[in-house]
This record gives sequence, C-alpha cells and structure tokens, in this order.
Amino acid sequence: MMKNAVKQTAILWVSLLLLGGLTLLILQLPPVRAWLWYQTGEEAFTAQVKGLTDLAGGWLRPRLSLAPDAPMDHTDVNPFGINVFLEQEVEPAKREQAVAMAAAAGYHWLRQEFPWEDIEIHGKGDFQDRRHEPYRSAWEKYDHIVDLAEKYHMELIVRLSNPPAWTRAAGDAVGTYAPPDDVQDFADFVYAVVSRYKGRVRYYQLWNEPNIYPEWGEQPVSPEAYTELLKAGATAARAADPDVVIIAGALAATIDLDGTVHAGRNFSDLLFLQRMYDAGAAPYFDIMAVQGYGLWSGPTDRRMHPRVINISRHLYIRDLMVKNGDAHKPIWISEMNWNAAPPDVEPRYGRVSLAQQARYLPLAYRRVIQEWPWIGVAATWYLKRASDDWLANRQPEAYFQLLAPDFTPQPVYQAMKDFIHNGTVPDG
Repeated sequence: MMKNAVKQTAILWVSLLLLGGLTLLILQLPPVRAWLWYQTGEEAFTAQVKGLTDLAGGWLRPRLSLAPDAPMDHTDVNPFGINVFLEQEVEPAKREQAVAMAAAAGYHWLRQEFPWEDIEIHGKGDFQDRRHEPYRSAWEKYDHIVDLAEKYHMELIVRLSNPPAWTRAAGDAVGTYAPPDDVQDFADFVYAVVSRYKGRVRYYQLWNEPNIYPEWGEQPVSPEAYTELLKAGATAARAADPDVVIIAGALAATIDLDGTVHAGRNFSDLLFLQRMYDAGAAPYFDIMAVQGYGLWSGPTDRRMHPRVINISRHLYIRDLMVKNGDAHKPIWISEMNWNAAPPDVEPRYGRVSLAQQARYLPLAYRRVIQEWPWIGVAATWYLKRASDDWLANRQPEAYFQLLAPDFTPQPVYQAMKDFIHNGTVPDG
C-alpha cells in the first residue's frame, strides 16, 4: 500500500510538472504573448506572467460602476491636447514656432499655465511687470499666447495656479506653490483673467495636483481647503463669464495615505476626491481632471488594483464620480506620456526607449478614443521647454518631450503626427 501511495504521488508530481511545462510553452506562443501584452501592457515574458496573476486577482474584486452610456457633457470634442510652456519663450517668434509645430502635428488644445506670480507680480491689483526695464504690462505675453491660439485655430486650456509670494504672510517659506492665505485673492485673480479673455478662452483649470507635494506647499494637503479654493475660483470665473467651463485641478495618481497629516507627502487621489465630494465640491467643477502617466507598463495595461498605478487607474476616478452623482461629467487627462529616460538617468517616472515611447503614446490615444467614452481631452506631456536646464541636469522630467529645446523633433512627435492625421501606429 505504501508503494502504491508513493507511486501515485510521483505520478501526480510528474503530471503537474508536465502540465506546468505545457502551460509555459503555451504562454510563449506568439498569439498568446500578443494577448498577454494586450491585457497587461507588459512586453517581457516574466512580467506578462506576473500580470496574468494580477488580472486574476482583479476578477475577484467588486465591479466598477462606470455608466459608459450615461449622457455626458464635454466629451464630443477633439481629444488631442498638448502641454506647452509658451510663457518661458522669451522671443515671440519661438513662441509662435512652438504653436505652429503643435498645430502641424494635429493637436487642437494647448494646455498652458498662466502663472499667477507672473501676472499679478508685485501686489494686489498690480498687473505691471517691473522686474526688467522698460516696464511693461504683465498681460502682454499672455495676450500673445491667446492671439497665437486663435491664429492657428487651436483652443486653450488655461491653468491658473502658482501664487505670488505676497499672497502669503510667510511668503515662499511655506512653498512657492502653496495656496494664498485668503482664497478671495485667488478669486479676484481668476475674475481678472476670465474677464480679460471672455469670449476667447472658455476652459480654465483651477490648480494642479492639489493632492501631492509640492503643489500644496510645505504643509499637509487638504481636500477641504482645496474645495474652498475651487469654490471661490469657480464662482468668480462664472461671474466674469457665464459660459466658462471649470476643470478641477488634476489629481496625481498616488497610493500614499499620509499626505493630510505630514507636510511634504502625498495623499491618495481616490480618497482626496471622495473628501472633495464630502466637502461639497460637486457644483464647482464641470470636468474632473487626472494625470494619465503609464509609468512602468504600457498603454494596453488593463489590470485594476487600488494600489497599482497604471494607464487604467482613472477608471477608479470614474467609478467614484458615478457613485457621487456625477456620471454626466467627463474626465479630461491633463498629462499623458511615457518617459524615455536614458540609462544614466533616474527612472523616477518609469523608463521606455524612444521607440517604445513613439509606439505607446498613439496606442494610449487609441484607447481614449475607442474604449473610454467618459474622457474628452487627453493632453500629451509635453511639447518642449525653452531651456535645456532639465536635460543638462539629467532630470527625469525632461524625457517626456516631443521637441528638444532647439525644436528638434523626437520620434514620438512624428508618431503622434502620423496617428492624428492618418491613424497609424509604429510597428513594434
């Protein structure tokens, strides 16, 4: 009897080994590898197998409420946007060259910050720039940006953030991005900008990444305080222009949980948004915004886990919006791309090759268009910077660029141009 038991155990183990080997062989077949890529966004075989187990775990979690057929505002729009730093271009001709190249690639939206500290520079109600001689209107540069958008038949998403030091009793000691002491100062600035560009700029984003450091300064982040800022800004904007569309500050995807307790830390985008709703934020934004970075996996990653950050994470945001009665509001992605950081640069935001970046970004836009009806605009991060300081300092932020500071196109620029105009994606 003992011999039979040993024999049966041996047969079982051999069978399992054979089955495992057969499974391994099947998983490596090209059609299966293609399916694994389509599900996990991973190109390496071992990562695909790990991704398969992640997918299986996701099937055990509750289904998300996405309401894909709900009537939604601000989704029947051109989906192609791009982030620009036009205010950094000293020469108007280079400013125009940047806009012209964005337009030539097929982009329709320019997401451009109008930094508060660069417009109301020296004090309340003072819109003169006296940092250089001769003095000039602080509006001059921004008037030109609005003119350029109109000239090239593009629309602006104007981001209002970055207060001047005079708005805080502690100045910049609490962080250069920290909110003002009095939200009415922000409301008055918003009113001034929206009034000036009424009928020419319709979409305004109030703040950026209020749930992470350093965008809320050297202090704990606060969904409730941000809601008060949003409320004041939106009320002022709507008073200046009843046709204005308010975009909430883009939430950065993060799984951190201590940002509302400790300064210099981050706070979960999902919990931050729910607390915004609890604080009464819903009437004060028309569009929710998120950041859509792919980081360490590709644009086809369909894995869903609350503690995993990938291109599909915004589905959790959509689920929260639906459950809070905002199924009619869309999500716009404020920043989306993959980081083509060289081997000697810290891969803080993941790392892909230039060829992968050129393939991944068009594929992400294809998902936006085909799979996610609640997304209106996705804005590529980013066109170019005027200075090469990021590159010179080997900062990982630099390697999302579509154009080098001297306007040299990167492979991803041509890939997006081909996709927007022809619908083609690079092979790979």
